[in-house]
Amino acid sequence: MEIVASQLGKKYRKEWIFRRVDLTLTAGTSYTFVGPNGSGKSTLLQLLAGSLPVTEGKLTYSRKGAVIEPDYWFQQVSLAAPYLELVEELTLTELLIFHQTFKPFKQNMTPDDVAERLLLTNARHKEIKYFSSGMKQRVKLGLAFFTDSPVVILDEPTSNLDRQGAAWYHEQVRQLSPDQLLLIGSNQPEEYDFCPNVLDVTQWK
Repeated sequence: MEIVASQLGKKYRKEWIFRRVDLTLTAGTSYTFVGPNGSGKSTLLQLLAGSLPVTEGKLTYSRKGAVIEPDYWFQQVSLAAPYLELVEELTLTELLIFHQTFKPFKQNMTPDDVAERLLLTNARHKEIKYFSSGMKQRVKLGLAFFTDSPVVILDEPTSNLDRQGAAWYHEQVRQLSPDQLLLIGSNQPEEYDFCPNVLDVTQWK
């Protein structure tokens, strides 16, 4: 899997968030985008995920040399971010079943398997609205980690996680497939201390 950004730019009203972004992001490694709050990390991740339109430039997804049409990008990406809400009226099991209808889990994992990997087996029949903020964050991350998609995008991944939750996050990162592409947006070095490619988004201001 490869994502190529060519002279990418995003503008809100009359203000450019960034311009002239040239990137080639290749599966089998990880990339972290850093920068102060408000610098555009989340916006850039959403552009790379295909969930926001670009103002200028071109974004290309390809797999095994074949270009993927934009209408199918969503099938390639799993995104976990603070601004993405869970359906809180559902139980954990119901949420996992609902998610599975759109995107299958990897390795034929069942909802019960996912709940176990989330360390939430005992909470699988509880409605999400009764989960703590840390439990909700683990669910968001789990939906990204355990979905069968070649691109995993994590924005502020350890937000609301305690020490045990942060250790769980690092364990899941280690278990990602070698043919997956991991993109992270972060200001916390402990969230990306394993990452070989760290890019400061302020270079594109």
